[in-house]
Amino acid sequence: MNELFEKLGITPKNIDLYIQALTHTSYAHENKTDHYERLEFLGDAVIQIIISDYLYKHDPRDQGYLTKRRAQSVREEALFLFAEKIDLAKYMKLGNGEQEAKQSMIADAFEALFAAIYLDLGIETAFLVFERVMLPYLTLVETLKDYKTQLQEFIQLERKSLTYRTVRTGGPSHRPIFKSDVLLEGDIILGSGIGSSTKDAEQKAAKEALMKVVKDV
Repeated sequence: MNELFEKLGITPKNIDLYIQALTHTSYAHENKTDHYERLEFLGDAVIQIIISDYLYKHDPRDQGYLTKRRAQSVREEALFLFAEKIDLAKYMKLGNGEQEAKQSMIADAFEALFAAIYLDLGIETAFLVFERVMLPYLTLVETLKDYKTQLQEFIQLERKSLTYRTVRTGGPSHRPIFKSDVLLEGDIILGSGIGSSTKDAEQKAAKEALMKVVKDV
């Protein structure tokens, strides 16, 4: 953990907050301890206000444009990239059923980490960590396109429509499993995916579909 704190440039007061921020529900249920979900909820808001403050002060464009930039900077793919830069997955605690942290888990833990920093050291320190680990890559993440966006843009060239059919297929309450099909014109299945959330399943379905349609061109 000390290595992580050095990357963040902080000296924590309450180590337990950071341990909780990096503890997945699977580990928490197996070991009867706290997990990161409540911190994730708070961290989402902390990152939103930091990004909003930065954009307001440094980008003179209108509200609509700033809203779009903020959304690009706080989506799962962007948070995952920020987390990768500090090798966050290395410090996460996962249950025995999880072989490795998924992108969605790592993004969630990154949000929880910012909540821990905010609660432990205050909003000013959270701003400093943003400048250290997020700001250098802010322009980069704004150009990222997730699989659903890439697929949508590709299909729009043919003036056709896409829909997603996603259902929960099983799993315990703390680790549900979802299956998603991406449909072309409402009835042709282009791809399918299974994930730990509807978003995760839909992204995997879009990835499979994208690989298929690009290959067929």
